[in-house]
Amino acid sequence: MPGPLKCNVLIVEDDPHMLLALRELLDAPDRNIVAAESGEDALRSVLKNDFAVILLDVKMPDMDGFATARLIRERESSRNTPIIFLTGADEDAVSSFRGYEAGAVDYLVKPMVPEVLRSKVSVFIDLYRYNAALTREIAEHKVIEEDLRRVEERLRAFAAHIESVREDERTRLAREVHDELGQALTGLKMDLSWLEKRLPKAPEVPAGRVKSMFRLVDATIQSVRRISSALRPQVLDDVGLVGTLKWQAKEFQVRTGIRCKVDLPSEDLALDQARSTAAFRILQGALSNAARHAGATRVDISLRVNTDHFILKIVDNGRGVSEADLRNPKSLGLRGIRERAFLLGGNVDIEGKGGKGTTVSLSIPHRPWVKPSLAATRRSGMLGN
Repeated sequence: MPGPLKCNVLIVEDDPHMLLALRELLDAPDRNIVAAESGEDALRSVLKNDFAVILLDVKMPDMDGFATARLIRERESSRNTPIIFLTGADEDAVSSFRGYEAGAVDYLVKPMVPEVLRSKVSVFIDLYRYNAALTREIAEHKVIEEDLRRVEERLRAFAAHIESVREDERTRLAREVHDELGQALTGLKMDLSWLEKRLPKAPEVPAGRVKSMFRLVDATIQSVRRISSALRPQVLDDVGLVGTLKWQAKEFQVRTGIRCKVDLPSEDLALDQARSTAAFRILQGALSNAARHAGATRVDISLRVNTDHFILKIVDNGRGVSEADLRNPKSLGLRGIRERAFLLGGNVDIEGKGGKGTTVSLSIPHRPWVKPSLAATRRSGMLGN
């Protein structure tokens, strides 16, 4: 464990005998006593060292204590250094006032009581140590905050990369499911049509079985389309965000029976793929929560654009999300909504009123978003080489 901080104490006194007496009186292992016999010497010492307290004689030749104190106060590093004026017993109240005006924190009359002087100096030394420790702690906190900021930036870059990879994989899977499985089912349906035309007309059992297979194939095709759309709706690439939001609201209403009212711009927004996808995914999450947890019967969806941001708002009339739900780390749907906005420098406000529904407000800036590359993420320190 390091010992206590060793402090500097400056004594400015033109009387050699008094200077020697003060040095011996204040000398201690935890401090360095620096002596100066004039105001000029004192100023030179202040330029070189940082002092816990300065004892300054009022009457000195050439430059008195008041002028010396004012010059000490002009320096940024010594502006707040405590100065104790030392004066003779014949000094009047006006002199004391001048001392305080020059920046003194105390005024001692010679001859001084040793215990009083030691006590006052010790108080300022303790205060100096406390301030030094506080300054170190603040500096350490700033270093920690800077480290946390860098880690947050790396995590954001890493999370953005993961989300980008995830969306790319969803797009690939959606394309494969739609193209390969969809084509196979379409081919199977065509074969069934061929087989149906060639079956004998009389037997009802084979014909009934073929019709049942038609229904099964049609249902499977619908499932493939639904799964493909959930992975990556083709409509998002074809008609943009506004058209996709309308499609999603209509599909949700048909599937759940929950009425959806949309208030969207007449023209599509000039947004990059990342922003369009994030808005769509957040709408999906909010609608899913409304259907699964809120017990809602109506959802209102609106999209507004201002100079810097676009704002998507989803309002349901369900039971209203609680504060406990908002703070619950297991609320993965809410967490996913926030993380998507966070990755794009946006913000999500989720508010709920008991029995009066939940409002999800998404605000994302227009500024271009650059998809983090794997190399950039590795350079950020989040991935190994």
